[in-house]
Amino acid sequence: MHHELLPGLRRRGFLTATTGAAALALVGCGTGTDDKADSGSGKPKRGGRLRAAFAGGGASETLDPHLANLFADVARAKALYDKLADYDADLSARPRLAEKWEPNKTLDRWRVTLRRATFHDGRPVTAKDVLHSYRRIADPKRAFRAKASLEPIDLDASRATGERSIEFVLKRPTAEFPNVLAAFGAYIVPEDAADFDRKPIGSGPFRLTSFAPGRSAVFRRYEDYWDGAPHLDELELVVANEESARVNALLAGQVEYAHELNPTTARAHEGRGQIEIVRLRNSAMQAFCMKTDRPPFDDKRVREAFFLIADRRELVDGALSGAGEIGNDLFGKGYEYYADGLPQREQDLDRARALLRRAGAEKLKVTLDTSAVAAGFTEAASIFRDQAAKAGVTIDVKTGSKDSYWSDVLDGGTLCCYRSGAMPIEAHISQRLLTDSTTNATHWRHKDFDALYQQAQSTRDRTERAAVYERMQRRLHTEGGFLVWGFADWILGTARNVRGVETKAPANTLDWARFDKVWLT
Repeated sequence: MHHELLPGLRRRGFLTATTGAAALALVGCGTGTDDKADSGSGKPKRGGRLRAAFAGGGASETLDPHLANLFADVARAKALYDKLADYDADLSARPRLAEKWEPNKTLDRWRVTLRRATFHDGRPVTAKDVLHSYRRIADPKRAFRAKASLEPIDLDASRATGERSIEFVLKRPTAEFPNVLAAFGAYIVPEDAADFDRKPIGSGPFRLTSFAPGRSAVFRRYEDYWDGAPHLDELELVVANEESARVNALLAGQVEYAHELNPTTARAHEGRGQIEIVRLRNSAMQAFCMKTDRPPFDDKRVREAFFLIADRRELVDGALSGAGEIGNDLFGKGYEYYADGLPQREQDLDRARALLRRAGAEKLKVTLDTSAVAAGFTEAASIFRDQAAKAGVTIDVKTGSKDSYWSDVLDGGTLCCYRSGAMPIEAHISQRLLTDSTTNATHWRHKDFDALYQQAQSTRDRTERAAVYERMQRRLHTEGGFLVWGFADWILGTARNVRGVETKAPANTLDWARFDKVWLT
């Protein structure tokens, strides 16, 4: 059996793995220590190099943090840079370079005070650097990921009111402006930043030693990091696009951390002692997306029938190998503002058939678009096809291209497999459920729903704001276009001597893929 060796490690002469089984775990094989520590006490130990394997983007990879898109890009950006805020485990905004933020009474001006932090060249992080970074991201000639998230800010009117203070002027009242500061890709770079791939200067916990696009990036500890110097001497992020390559490298001791492993791998290795399995709960919403603006799903009775056709437990067990939990047709289970008081929807085939009869759709036939673009998609489609048949619905499963799937299903088709990573519920609504949302895959367009969102955003009191979000979610639960059947675990693999990996941080949150708090025993 052939075992792929990581290209970024081949020059060191590591052996390939001697097993073909895939694995999910973090593994640490440090190369030196500075401090004494009791490896069994949980006390951090200083020193060593941790090697982490991620799927990458090939020779076109860049260290420009504003172009970060893949998980590997984000891991590199986190090592080198900081944002003003980031998402905590419940997807609420947590201060980072911003020490604090304060709105005015009308929520359309926010004053942000920066903490004392320095870039890798020793210069302080200032308000001018922040405004430069945001204006760069907002450049209409560039396609930076965070551009849409920064849209509420009037950057022409916003200004530095001191070296470490900024007044952000907003285009409209925005109660959850801190979510903007935590937006995906909204990293702060120096005002004169230029050569991102050869000499990137950030304020993050590591500074760059070397970078070979599509192969590896090596970083060294930044001693003056504002949040405390990392425990590791060095961090190497290596590229391995195939899960089998990441797993084999972990088993062979070539890496200490393997990102994004599948449930089958986890089950094969969990509890067997060779590696550790880390499950990040609730990292990915799993759903079927119904187009609410066209037959048959323009009839809310048909949408409700499909809600009732789904056996969520069977879907989680079959499509995710049990590595997740059932959903309730709402995004963001466990996150801030999630309407957890709504009754859990269960399969009810009799009621589903009755609703279809009333809608004149007793012998309904519909095409379900799916693809191997994400784990569990094709399996979920097959399982749901069989479930629907029990209600008299014929589903034709159509498997599309991995390369064009997401663009194909955004406006095309009527029913498709769908998933989403972690983001605040507010961001999910603004990006996907408003009339003018750019990624509105369900085509849910209701002006009164838009008005509720604006009301929530302009409501200063958190309890009152939560009540508005609950009202919106009750409506989505009753007649929305997302059949959310589950929430998948995000699975990592680590070596047994790795410590400090956060186990309760969904992908895309602050403590996911965060290596400044990790150490080797």
